[in-house]
Amino acid sequence: MQRPELTKARRLCADALLAAAALIIFVVEAQIPIPVAIPGLKLGLANVVTLYMLCTCPLGDAFAVLMLRIILGSIFAGQAMSFMFSLAGGLLAFCSMKLYLKLTRGENIWFAGIVGAIAHNLGQIVVAVAVYKSGYVAYYLAVLLFCGVVTGLLTGLVAQLLAKRRLL
Repeated sequence: MQRPELTKARRLCADALLAAAALIIFVVEAQIPIPVAIPGLKLGLANVVTLYMLCTCPLGDAFAVLMLRIILGSIFAGQAMSFMFSLAGGLLAFCSMKLYLKLTRGENIWFAGIVGAIAHNLGQIVVAVAVYKSGYVAYYLAVLLFCGVVTGLLTGLVAQLLAKRRLL
């Protein structure tokens, strides 16, 4: 499902547009309170852009946009600690989704969203255990995994719809 080869200028513009979209989604989502008593729960809507790019763009472009979103999102959100959590979760989700898509030849993109959300949660728990130096934080993983399946399904379905439409 890779997009046809674009000129360098068009590819750079498309990547910049997708990076801006991911960053805007990330910043807006951070401002929306979720009416659930689960600390740290987010829908992960910016992951739609990452998954879309994994399906339609060169791997390096998708990785660059992910890193831009993580770095700039942490700066704009003003939380230095969130950088470590976002980086660990984002990289693990990225690698997991790419591996899943490669193994399944790009089928069932919606399930890659679930795989990515679960991997993201695992990455964040590993960082939390390291930062807080307590294994008790890992008990929170069960709650995060349940939420990750639900939110990952949502982001995966949206990314699948977008990838099939080939917007860029």
